[in-house]
Amino acid sequence: MLTKAEKTKQFILETAVPLYNQKGISGVNIDDVLEATKLTKGCLYGHFENKEDLSEQVIDLSLKMVSDKMRAAVYSSKTIKGKIHAFLDFYKNPIDTYISGGCPIFNAAVEADDNYPFIKEKVAKVFRNGQQELTALLQQGINNGEFSHKLDPAVFAFKLVASVEGGIVMCRVMQNAKPMQGLVKNLKSELEQYII
Repeated sequence: MLTKAEKTKQFILETAVPLYNQKGISGVNIDDVLEATKLTKGCLYGHFENKEDLSEQVIDLSLKMVSDKMRAAVYSSKTIKGKIHAFLDFYKNPIDTYISGGCPIFNAAVEADDNYPFIKEKVAKVFRNGQQELTALLQQGINNGEFSHKLDPAVFAFKLVASVEGGIVMCRVMQNAKPMQGLVKNLKSELEQYII
């Protein structure tokens, strides 16, 4: 059971996640968070040392939220093919995303690249872990006879992540989800080539 202080801190973080995902770290200021939470500066700074501390914890939460939601979708399927399809389906509508503003992994990666090295490493870890999990799933599919040995799990996992993340940003900029749906369909068809 969370204490009142822990509940307040969680409320601040959860309220700030969509703000950060839509405006970015540099685009959000403390007044935005105060207005959204209806809390005082004193209350906010009772839970966070400064904006950098708040930003880091908000990004941590947003990365965890999207990763947990995506994993829940993936691991609800019984077959490896179904798990890969679930991964792709999770991202098939880049306009109406789980957290408004697009993919928090991609958004944080772009902004952190030059300006926030502490966040850049967090995003890199999410990408590495995601690719390792997809690679392991694809290898498991080969091992259990779902996929041919012609499938290179590491290369295909990288292709999945790179295609999805690139597709998200392109579709969001063009305000059109249709190309992503075509991409998802195409990646699923490519995977079918390796089905035994």
